[in-house]
Amino acid sequence: MNISSQLIEEFGFKPSQVENTLGLFDEGATVPFIARYRKERTGGLDEIQIRDLLHKYTYYKELDERRETILESIKSQGKLTPELAKKINETLSKTELEDLYLPYKPKRQTRGTKAKDAGLEPLSEWLFNLSEAGVDIEGKAQEFLNPEKGIDTVEKAIQGACDILAENFSDDAEVRKHLRELAFDDGEIISVARKDFVDKKTKFSMYYDYREKVSTVVSHRTLAMFRGEREKVLRLELRMPRDEGVAWMEQRFIQHSGSASEALLKKTVADSFDRLLLLATETEIRKQIRGDAEEEAFKVFGENLKELLMAPPAGQKPAMGIDPGFRSGCKVVALDKTGKLLEYQAVFPNEPQNKKDEAAAIVKAMIQRHGVELIAIGNGTASRETDAFVRETIKDIPEDKRPVCVIVSEAGASVYSASETAAKEFPEYDLTVRGAVSIARRLQDPLSELVKIDPKSIGVGQYQHDVNQPKLKSSLEEVVESCVNKVGVDLNLASEELLKYVSGLNRTHAARIVEYRNEKGAYSSRKDLMSVSGVGAKCFEQAAGFLRIPGAANPLDNSSVHPERYEFVEKMASELKASIEQLIGNTQALRSIDKRQFVTDDIGLPTIDDIIAELDKPGRDPRAEFTYAVFDDKIQEISDLAPDMVLEGTVTNVANFGAF
Repeated sequence: MNISSQLIEEFGFKPSQVENTLGLFDEGATVPFIARYRKERTGGLDEIQIRDLLHKYTYYKELDERRETILESIKSQGKLTPELAKKINETLSKTELEDLYLPYKPKRQTRGTKAKDAGLEPLSEWLFNLSEAGVDIEGKAQEFLNPEKGIDTVEKAIQGACDILAENFSDDAEVRKHLRELAFDDGEIISVARKDFVDKKTKFSMYYDYREKVSTVVSHRTLAMFRGEREKVLRLELRMPRDEGVAWMEQRFIQHSGSASEALLKKTVADSFDRLLLLATETEIRKQIRGDAEEEAFKVFGENLKELLMAPPAGQKPAMGIDPGFRSGCKVVALDKTGKLLEYQAVFPNEPQNKKDEAAAIVKAMIQRHGVELIAIGNGTASRETDAFVRETIKDIPEDKRPVCVIVSEAGASVYSASETAAKEFPEYDLTVRGAVSIARRLQDPLSELVKIDPKSIGVGQYQHDVNQPKLKSSLEEVVESCVNKVGVDLNLASEELLKYVSGLNRTHAARIVEYRNEKGAYSSRKDLMSVSGVGAKCFEQAAGFLRIPGAANPLDNSSVHPERYEFVEKMASELKASIEQLIGNTQALRSIDKRQFVTDDIGLPTIDDIIAELDKPGRDPRAEFTYAVFDDKIQEISDLAPDMVLEGTVTNVANFGAF
């Protein structure tokens, strides 16, 4: 199989786009690097197009490997015909490939294999090919009696021959493909309550007596029914048009109408359908609709995660984090603008203690002591009560100095608190303090903090615990990688958890980068990265453009301009008789550049446009401007709502069945 040609046809890209992108991938280039810094070679493919291309490339590579194994297996059996080889070589589906292999795949003992061992295969072929009427089938079967193998009657001989045919019919690739299509297009998935739950109300009640066409069932209903089945609340069944399926098989396998074996073959077709194909088809359809539902779940989770990670940061400002509570009180921390923990206190403004005055004095003192500009309150238990307390506490602070107070999601904060990462950051503090720190940092910079948490624990998906976990992990890591590299990373502030997602870096690189920073001090230029153990030329090439060094001697080190283009920018500045510093932010000068005079063999207009855009606004954060919702204190319960109200709020999760 020529994978490149197939991808060119499938995606409609130019040959050079596909071949160059695959070449870069095989050389070890990452998707963010290819999309950002190799636009001339890819013809301007964006990150989504590149990922889709590489996913399909990987699929076809795996398909080809399996194809070679199957061809070798069938060839070793002496059964590989030119026609079969052609079908195997032309299929683009792993499922169809396995269908083609099925008749030649080593099998466990079945009724058909036992019949073959008893020497009944010639009889089965004779019955299948029989064209005349009035032939003595029992007389023919008499020739195949084999008492030693248990074939001691004519009836057993005929039944054994039919068992062989039934398995041959069920192993036919075209039959399996047709029945899958029939089941998907016209079949129904039926869900009923198990007898122990018929009169019990559960979260699966809507599926107690439910049926829907397989072709229309949506992902969240599919996953809900499968979960109900797994929890032994529901019983699922796939019902497909039996008569239509059997009739199609009869037309395919009964070649001679009116022959002496016609009735026998019809019975065998029905047996093959009911005993072998029905269950196999249900298994395949289950696999297909589950796979489709999982892909949709990955997509929903990924979109929500991206929105969360790309949420506007409040910025590097001194912050207070409050983990709210009732009986156990509120855990309050103060952080400096880089997220460093400065102070921790516990206060009890809510029931049952109601020590509001004492708590207010402590909170006010911490705000004044540390110049707090941001207050983040977790959205868990006692959140609204604590928010009301804080707003009352700070209302006397002059408006120009009053901290911005925001309720933030604390999903996954407990997971972070108990993690090895949190223990390493704050070995002397308990889980509750670590949680409050995480809440505050999420307001300062959501991306930098949330990358420390397993994406599954952030709680922004649908049925994430019901899907293929390795695939979910891989899918979400792609989203995190994309977001981290789109924003860029401060080399002197980033944690190991953030650095490991930078293009070209892994956890080992990240740990060594932080270790070097701790030992040698802040990085003064991107070139310093080459001094870190394990960071070679290839790693530097892939990572450097996504790393930022504010205040570096070379201002390009705090931009997305790649070091490989520094000389090019210097040439551009020289042509304009300006320094790089004079060029940065000089919109008028940048717009006057004749871009075409700078085009070279490897630097085209797309790269030049990117460089000019970056010089105009260097280090620009692609995330939106920070905004936050202000909750109405009068609305505490559903009963407080009234028609025509317009209220601010925060959407934390969007699933196919609703928003939260």
